[in-house]
Amino acid sequence: MSTRPKSNGAKLDAMTPTPFTIARRSQELKDTFTVELTPTSADGFAFEPGQFNMLYAFGVGEAPISISGDPTSPNKLVHTVRTVGAVTDALSKLKKGAEIGVRGPFGSAWPVVEAEGNDVVIVAGGIGLAPLRPAIEHVLANRSKYGRFVILYGARSPADVLYMKQLQAWRGRLDTYVDVTVDHAGRDWAGNVGVVTRLIGRANFDVHHAKVFVCGPELMMRFTIKELSDQGVAKDDIYVSMERNMKCAIGHCGHCQFGGHFICKDGPVFPYARIENLLQVRGL
Repeated sequence: MSTRPKSNGAKLDAMTPTPFTIARRSQELKDTFTVELTPTSADGFAFEPGQFNMLYAFGVGEAPISISGDPTSPNKLVHTVRTVGAVTDALSKLKKGAEIGVRGPFGSAWPVVEAEGNDVVIVAGGIGLAPLRPAIEHVLANRSKYGRFVILYGARSPADVLYMKQLQAWRGRLDTYVDVTVDHAGRDWAGNVGVVTRLIGRANFDVHHAKVFVCGPELMMRFTIKELSDQGVAKDDIYVSMERNMKCAIGHCGHCQFGGHFICKDGPVFPYARIENLLQVRGL
């Protein structure tokens, strides 16, 4: 799997935040927002789908946030952020024109090149769709290189569905299968109700020639992997994102140690076969 790439001449120092300007800000959900940052280099900001940056709120601190933009548009650096602590709360209050410090990109990537010639299945839960969006955009930009393309997404409720308009746009494509479900909903919801694993069995893809990318809460990922395995998908063809507890992004602080791995350096994207035993240990 690939790791940190050079950013078209815009490679940033590993420990020093570089100021980026907020070009656009949008509120996705009640607790989730997206910022589009202006790259400091005329060449843009290159990254691989699945990588993350450290975003710094000046005077407060920094937090690891996956890059959620289109890798084919390096002139836009996009992050979708859920407000869960002091740093992300401070970031959420910044307006267009404000500055955010950026370190990165860091980490491993979704194996989109290795997946060429296969069906590609995306299974996302909640905000887990954000780290997967760059992989989705890559596949769509290179659609002829892949077989069937399946996007399965689950949220807690209709009000928690991330990127609703984009999901509808993807669903409108003839070359992409999109299915969305929510855990619970009122009478005004006409879609699926139930956990995302229920969508796997009815998605039409070749289980023996598919690469599956999974991101979401760990409980959701465990059940998703079990269902995929029951359907016949090989463990070596399943990839998961283990974003959690990352702090420094270079393996010095130890916050993200996961068994013998450091998620910020060895991940966040792992082949499931590599961490199978660890993922089954609750609370590790």
